[in-house]
Amino acid sequence: MNKTNHIQLNTKWTLFFLLVIEVVCFNYAQEKPNIVFLLADDLGYGELGSFGQKKIKTPFLDQLAKEGMIFTDFYAGNALCSPSRAVLMTGISSGKSSIRGNIGFHEDRKQLDRVSIKPNETTLGEMLQPAGYETIYFGKWHLADPYHLETWAANRGFDYAVQGQWKRRKGNFVIDSDFDFINGMSDVKKYDFTKYSCMDEFRTTQAIDYFEKRETKKPFFLFMSYRIPHGHEINIRNQSIYSKNNWPEVERKHAARITMLDEQVGRLLRYLELTGKLENTIIIFTSDNGGHKEKGHNEQFFKSNGVYKGAKRDLYEGGLKVPTFVVWKGKIKEGTTNNHIGSFQDFMPTLSEIADVKTPIQSDGISILPTLLGNKKQQIHNYLYWELHLNLMNKNGIDKGFRQAIRQGNYKAIRYGVNSEIELYDLSIDTKELTDISKSYPEKIKKFKKLFKESSTENKNFKYGGNIKF
Repeated sequence: MNKTNHIQLNTKWTLFFLLVIEVVCFNYAQEKPNIVFLLADDLGYGELGSFGQKKIKTPFLDQLAKEGMIFTDFYAGNALCSPSRAVLMTGISSGKSSIRGNIGFHEDRKQLDRVSIKPNETTLGEMLQPAGYETIYFGKWHLADPYHLETWAANRGFDYAVQGQWKRRKGNFVIDSDFDFINGMSDVKKYDFTKYSCMDEFRTTQAIDYFEKRETKKPFFLFMSYRIPHGHEINIRNQSIYSKNNWPEVERKHAARITMLDEQVGRLLRYLELTGKLENTIIIFTSDNGGHKEKGHNEQFFKSNGVYKGAKRDLYEGGLKVPTFVVWKGKIKEGTTNNHIGSFQDFMPTLSEIADVKTPIQSDGISILPTLLGNKKQQIHNYLYWELHLNLMNKNGIDKGFRQAIRQGNYKAIRYGVNSEIELYDLSIDTKELTDISKSYPEKIKKFKKLFKESSTENKNFKYGGNIKF
C-alpha cells in the first residue's frame, strides 16, 4: 500500500468514526426528554379544581394533574414574585439568594430599585444549554435590572426569550408591562387587550408561532411564565365568563382569568401534542407564590388559598404553599398524590438529573426525581427556610417588613421582624396555623432562633429589613 492510499484510507476511517460519533450523540440527545415548565402568577393553592376549588372551572389543568403526580406539601421559593422566581431560576434558597424582595436598596444610587440575579449565579437555562437543550422563555421574568440588558432572560441562558419587563423610563417614553421584548430589545411587541382575551393568550400565540417555525431537532426546555391571575391585569377582553353568576365584578374577573389560563395551557399543550412535540416530555406546573388580595380581590371569596392562613407576602402556609403537579407519561405513575415536602430550589437539581448534567454548586436544593419515579430512597431537607423583605411594610410597627419562616418536619416557626416574638405551629394537627404553641416549647424556640440566624447571609441590597448583619 503506497503512502497516498494509506492517507485516503485513514481519511475514510476518520470520516466514518466521526459519522458514528455524530449519530450516537444525536440519538443520545434525542433520548433526553423535553421539559415544559408552566408557572402561574399568584395562583393560590385552592384555585384549581384538582386542589379543591369548587366554583372556578379549570378542566384542562385538572385532567392534566390526574395524568401525573400531585404534591400536597410543595412550597414556593418565597411569598412574593421576584424573590420566589430567583429561588426557582438559580436553585438558591431565599436566605442566600441575591433577590429577597421585589426591590432592594442600591448604595450607589441611594435609592430602592430593582435587583437582578448575579452574573455568577447559573440559571436553569444556562445549566441546560450545555446539555444540548434549546432553551425558550415566554413571559414575566422579574429577575433583571431593566436598565441593564445583560440581566435580561435573553442574556441569561435562553436561546429565544419573549420577556415582559418592569416599568422603566427611557427618555420621555415609559416602557410598561404591556410590551414584550424579543431577544433583549431586538424586537418589541405591544399587547392589545382588544385583540386578545388576556396577556396569556397573546404570549401563547407567540409560543405557538415560534414552534411552527422551529427547525432544530434538539430537545427543548420551554418555560412559560404566565401572568394570570396577577391582580394588575385589569383589562380582559372576555366579559361573558361567569357573567351569569351573582359575583362582584372584581371576583368575576379573577375567576375568569383563571379559567382563561386553563384554556391557554390547554391550547398550547394540545398544539404540541398534535405536532408530535410532547413525546418524551416532562411537564411541571406550579405558581410563584400564594393567592393575592390585590385590586379589591378578597382571597376568601373563592377560598383562593384553600384552608390555609395568609396570602401573598405572608410566610404562613397560604402565602407559601402552591399547587404543584408533574406529568411524565411512561415515567410518573398517573393519578398519584404525594406529601413529600419540597420547595422551588429543588427544581434545579431535579432537572439537572433528568438532563444528565451536573447541578451547579450554588444550589442547595434536593432532586425530587426519586419521588417522581416512585423510588423510596428520597433525600429530604433537614428544614426549609424563607426570608422576605418588604420595603419597610410593617405588620406590627417593629418588623420593618422583614419576615422569616422555617418548616422543620411538622413544626413551622414564623417571625415578622428580628425583634418580634417567634410563633410556632404544629402542622400535623394545626394546618391552619391557628394555635401558637411557642410558650409551651421554649427549647424549640431557642433552636429556631438559632436557625433563623444561621440560615440568612448578609446581602448588601437587602439591609432594610431590620438592618441586621447576620
